[in-house]
Amino acid sequence: MKSKYLAGFCLLMGAACASHAQSTPSTDAAPLAAPQHVAIALAPVSDNVLRAGMEVPLITREELTTKKKALRVGQRVQMEVAANIERNGVVVIPAGTPAVAEITEVRNKGMWGKSGYIGARVLSLRLNDRNIRLSGTFDDKGVTGTGGVVAAVALVPIAGFLTTGTSAFIASGSAVKGFLDEDVAYATVAKVIEPVAVAVPAEPALLAATPVAAK
Repeated sequence: MKSKYLAGFCLLMGAACASHAQSTPSTDAAPLAAPQHVAIALAPVSDNVLRAGMEVPLITREELTTKKKALRVGQRVQMEVAANIERNGVVVIPAGTPAVAEITEVRNKGMWGKSGYIGARVLSLRLNDRNIRLSGTFDDKGVTGTGGVVAAVALVPIAGFLTTGTSAFIASGSAVKGFLDEDVAYATVAKVIEPVAVAVPAEPALLAATPVAAK
C-alpha cells in the first residue's frame, strides 16, 4: 500500500512540475528586440547645385564718379544681390545678399576733350559666412568733347586745349550683371512646424430640471 501511495505522490508531483514548467517562460529564450528609433536626415540631392555661369543680378550700393578725382584702381565697391536666386522652389541666394566689386581702371577727364572712364569687375558675394566667387564687368565713359575740340582748334588752338569731356558716373542702385564663377551645392533643411495650442471652449453646465408635481 505504501508503495502505491508513494507512486501516486510522485506522479502528482511530476505533473505539477511539468505544469509549472509550461506556465513559466524559459530564461534561455532570446530577449525581445528593443524598438528601433530611425533618424531620417535630408541628404543633398545631386540636382541641388547652382552651376557656374548662372546669372546673378546685382546693384551697386554706392556712387562712383571721376568728378572729384578720388576714385582709385583696386578700390572696393559695395553691391548686393538684386533678386532672389531660386532652384527647385528653394531660395538659395536671397535678395540683399552683400557682394563686392573692384575698380580696375580709372581715367579722369582732361584737356582736348578727353572724357572720364571707370572700369570695374565683380569679385564675390558673401553667403552664410562663405565667399562665393563671381565674375562680370561694368564700366562707364563720360561724353567726349571731340566736336568742340575740332571747332576750337580750327578757330583758336588754345581754346581746343582747354576744352574737356565729362566725368564718368555710375549712380548708386545701378544694375550690374554678375555670374557665378563656381558651382554652389546646397542641401534643403526640413522645417519643424511647432504645434499650435487651440483653446477648446468649455461645455455649458447642464441645468438640473425640477420635476413638476402633478396636480
